[in-house]
Amino acid sequence: MNNSWGWLKSGLILGTVFLLAVALVKPIGVSTQYVIADCFIFCKLNPDLAKETIDAEGNKTYSSSNAYLNKSNGKYAKNSLNISNYGFVFVIAMFLGGFVASKLGGPKVEKEEAWIPHVWRENLGSSWTKRMVGAFASGFFILVGSRLAGGCTSGHMMSGMMQTSLSGYLFAAGVFAIAVPVAIIVFKKK
Repeated sequence: MNNSWGWLKSGLILGTVFLLAVALVKPIGVSTQYVIADCFIFCKLNPDLAKETIDAEGNKTYSSSNAYLNKSNGKYAKNSLNISNYGFVFVIAMFLGGFVASKLGGPKVEKEEAWIPHVWRENLGSSWTKRMVGAFASGFFILVGSRLAGGCTSGHMMSGMMQTSLSGYLFAAGVFAIAVPVAIIVFKKK
């Protein structure tokens, strides 16, 4: 028995969450938080990477020897010194939310299907190593592409399109222009 919420209910819930986030806090986007997490670790190894200083008026300012961390007047440098910020908490909540949703009645998946989905096995074989390398490489390219585009699918495509941002529509067109042909090539119908 499949007890998933279905696309309509899921879409309405997702749209409501994005609308509330934009209205109450800020648009949702998560790829920058992975960079912030890396910088948090590197700041522990090299304390000179990001610094907090006090300016002439007594205000805290943040700077870094890394140009990327200096973006937005040192905002990324500030976040890398203290990762307990909205964005990082949001990333952790995504993992926890997925876990909770799976326990609250998401579709049950057989253990074998969870590691190597049927469509992968049917088209690319049942090698666990090949599946893990494929998953890692895909995640790597998505993250690199997100950084090159200045945002991820949640920031550009979902939040961006909801705010009628031109970059959101361009990003979505680019994603589908690449994803559809790749899916057709990799996951051939038998």
